[in-house]
Amino acid sequence: MDLGLTKIPKHIPSKYFYDKNGDNLFIQIMNMPEYFLTRAEHEIFRERTKKIIKSLRINNENYFGLIELGAGDATKTKELLKVLVYKGFDFDYFPIDISKNALEQLVKSLAMEIPKLQVQTRQGDYFEVLTGFKELVYQKIVLFLGSNLGNLSDDNAARFIYQLGSNLKSNDRLLLGVDLIKPTEIVLPAYNDAAGITSRFNLNLLTRINRELNADFDIEKFRHIAQNDEKTGFARSFLESLAHQQVTIGKSNNTYHFVEGEYIQTEISRKYNDTIINSIIADTDFVIETKIMDSKHYFANYILKRE
Repeated sequence: MDLGLTKIPKHIPSKYFYDKNGDNLFIQIMNMPEYFLTRAEHEIFRERTKKIIKSLRINNENYFGLIELGAGDATKTKELLKVLVYKGFDFDYFPIDISKNALEQLVKSLAMEIPKLQVQTRQGDYFEVLTGFKELVYQKIVLFLGSNLGNLSDDNAARFIYQLGSNLKSNDRLLLGVDLIKPTEIVLPAYNDAAGITSRFNLNLLTRINRELNADFDIEKFRHIAQNDEKTGFARSFLESLAHQQVTIGKSNNTYHFVEGEYIQTEISRKYNDTIINSIIADTDFVIETKIMDSKHYFANYILKRE
């Protein structure tokens, strides 16, 4: 977990946000008034469900697998799942998540809300899990929502989409949810809310490292920082060192030095437009079939076909 601290500038992969406390804090973030992303994508799934189903080219006669990467609490996906079950589609739902706690909570909520839904959870790394689906003959629909792609650089996003496609077959589809480029006054509060929940979420990363890797980060000597570059479409989150200090990670027996004002990058939140998406998928086996947006055009769900 600590490898990014040897780099210049220092960074920690954002996937390590999600322990039990991180899961709970992120659910709070998604419900913040400033966090438009969840509401915008939820609107798409709630108000444009029929268009999503039509665009996915699925029917009641053929079985398919609905695979969600990073399912979390599946609040948005439930809108689609309810309609699919009600209309008698023959499918299983495969939520994939790195967090065992998130999957356990999801199974409980789905059992109450959609009791007829067939659920098969998969815990672990996306591609390790997807490899098990590769040779299956039925159609696969992969959901990658919440603009999670935006946590990657464009080069890494292109590699991610390419690798995703390598685990799918012709006519499988990817429903890709991404945040769109928009003014900083809309974007930045989503990553620096007035209640300070995002700050607690970011700092919890250090708490987790202390607990799981026997480190001695002084949480009081770091603070959360958020930035947004409207021209390039990149929002970033950092932890800023508030003093000259050193931190030891006992599990690896490594010591790291920080100067006052030094940043640890903890998250990239990339924003997109059609040009950027087309650039990212240019060398993959995917083509864009449909783009579905919310009423404010804040967010888009692209439906990509694997050729």
